[in-house]
Amino acid sequence: MISRRSFLKKTSYASASMLIIPGLVNDRKKTDIGVQLYTVRDARAKDPAGTLAKVAGIGYTTVEGATYTGTQKFYGQDAAGFASLLKSNGLYMPSLHYRLGEDAGPNDPVNGTLLHAWDKAVEDAQTVGLKYMVCAWLSPTERGNIDHYRKLADELNKAGETCKKANIQLCYHNHDFEFDKQGGDVYPYDILLNSTDKDLVKMEMDLYWVTKAGQDPIAIIEKNPGRIPLVHLKDMDSTPKHFFTEVGNGTIDFKSILPIARKAGLKYFFVEEDVCPGSPFDSIQKSYNYIKANLV
Repeated sequence: MISRRSFLKKTSYASASMLIIPGLVNDRKKTDIGVQLYTVRDARAKDPAGTLAKVAGIGYTTVEGATYTGTQKFYGQDAAGFASLLKSNGLYMPSLHYRLGEDAGPNDPVNGTLLHAWDKAVEDAQTVGLKYMVCAWLSPTERGNIDHYRKLADELNKAGETCKKANIQLCYHNHDFEFDKQGGDVYPYDILLNSTDKDLVKMEMDLYWVTKAGQDPIAIIEKNPGRIPLVHLKDMDSTPKHFFTEVGNGTIDFKSILPIARKAGLKYFFVEEDVCPGSPFDSIQKSYNYIKANLV
């Protein structure tokens, strides 16, 4: 239960969110093209407002936040202020990434993580108008063995229950380590899928990392209809390194994957390129151009 605020205050938060961003939650265009702000993290750190303006100028209509930890602020702003900044740029942020917070330890917690001050994070997410809160990544010390992943599944269920009470969906974002078999023949990804409540915990599939792990994203999507509402569009180049590249410049068959994903319940997708060869804005422009011409 969210206990940090009274029912009336929570209601006022939700009402303020809808006043700040009228219609954005329910009236999104089917052709929304989103970008993960981690891609432009350096520019964003120096000039959050200018970065959002550049992203919107390219044509992106949705963004996914990269982090909310420690300060419990959105890129230096409180929730209402950041929501206003998004609106002024014609942007909607349906999703944001969060850390688990286990590696910080009980005596040195990082607030705004799934394990520390999660209630406050959920309240702020309501004010911004988020529909999804995503566990972004597990540090090496947060991974462990099969039993540790089962414990993680329990923690995800708890965090997901708090989200559900605020009408927000918790998701988990994969990398490739979730496909390193544990105990001889078990994928951590399957443990997280099968040991969590399908209504409380859904997945954000990163197509690059799934492909790099040697898995078939279409097979996973078809096997788990309705469980993958979010997708990261991240392409893989054809070099031996199999590195990041702009969408449409690599080897991943987005034209085959996206129709299946939509049929299975995809709601939003976000361009992400962890490392760009030059200006990240040039890279997300190239990805946008390809998506606009070929995928939407």
